[in-house]
Amino acid sequence: MGQDGGKEPNKPRIRTMEELSVAIGVSRPTLSRYFQDPGAVSRSSAEKIRGGLDRVEYVPNFFATRMNRKSTGIIGVLIPYLNDLFFTKLLEAVERAAMEAGYTVITQCSHSDARIEARAAETFMSMSVDGALVAPLGNHSDLKVHERLNSRLPFVLVDSRPDSLSNVDFVGTDHAQSTGLITDYLCQRGDPPIFLAMPRVNFNALERENAYVARMEAAGHPPVVIGTDAVDETWHFEAHGEAVLDACFSRGAHTRASILCANDRLAIGALRAAARHGLEAGATRHGGLRIAGHDDYPLCPFLTPSLTTVAQDVDAIGRAAVSRLVHKIRAEDAPSQQTVQLFPGAMKVRESA
Repeated sequence: MGQDGGKEPNKPRIRTMEELSVAIGVSRPTLSRYFQDPGAVSRSSAEKIRGGLDRVEYVPNFFATRMNRKSTGIIGVLIPYLNDLFFTKLLEAVERAAMEAGYTVITQCSHSDARIEARAAETFMSMSVDGALVAPLGNHSDLKVHERLNSRLPFVLVDSRPDSLSNVDFVGTDHAQSTGLITDYLCQRGDPPIFLAMPRVNFNALERENAYVARMEAAGHPPVVIGTDAVDETWHFEAHGEAVLDACFSRGAHTRASILCANDRLAIGALRAAARHGLEAGATRHGGLRIAGHDDYPLCPFLTPSLTTVAQDVDAIGRAAVSRLVHKIRAEDAPSQQTVQLFPGAMKVRESA
């Protein structure tokens, strides 16, 4: 606003780079170089362009300024769920790391649907993104789509990976370490835990289940796994955990057990089932019902009782995944060199166990 309190006059709206070239008196190739990299033009040209942009209303077309470049400056990120705060945290870590590296992130969500996941991968290829980070759905994923993605552009799997894609770079959590850590904790402070699983369609959940079984057998305890059969094909983790334990508690089973859940969302459902049956997880730490999870979901400290869990280092995973992808984009090593980077989990002891 001016000193008289009135609005500044409307700036002339420029729609194309050709119009902008005429409006500010700079050639179109110079404008194109400026929008790709302001340092690629002379100082006098850059100052003239900045001054001209102050006088007009113009937004450069993001894709048009990248059409003739070897690099689009875009990283595609594909996640399986939007309603999962774990992936929200992971996406935040990825976006921050990508921005620091000079890249723009375009995110797609597969919404638990393999067809959407496949279409998103094709979209990334059609957009000529510089590289892709993918957190796959699980057994529902069309692995041929991932193989095609890997053959077309720099590609890193993050959070989980199918065994058949062992030739693809991967960044995630060391589930043998993290699950072993919380299994040992529960064994040391009460009865050996049973494992609340889920239908075996999630790579991480199955990895954690196997790690639990191995750690229990190594300690001389019989492993007990429940919840591997779907109660309802449409239910998500919380509903599954609640239904499985509601059925158990209704017949008097596991009311004083130590229960390790495959992830925190299952544990949230388990806590709800306990409350419905008048059971308070963790009320007596060395006896009675105890419930623990895995991931350190952002809501865990605010549940009643707050949830004991093992935290994944989401920030480190996101940064490392971007770092590895940028490394591949810039061809800093041979394509045949695959890497696997695993981060340890950390105990978060709270009220529930």
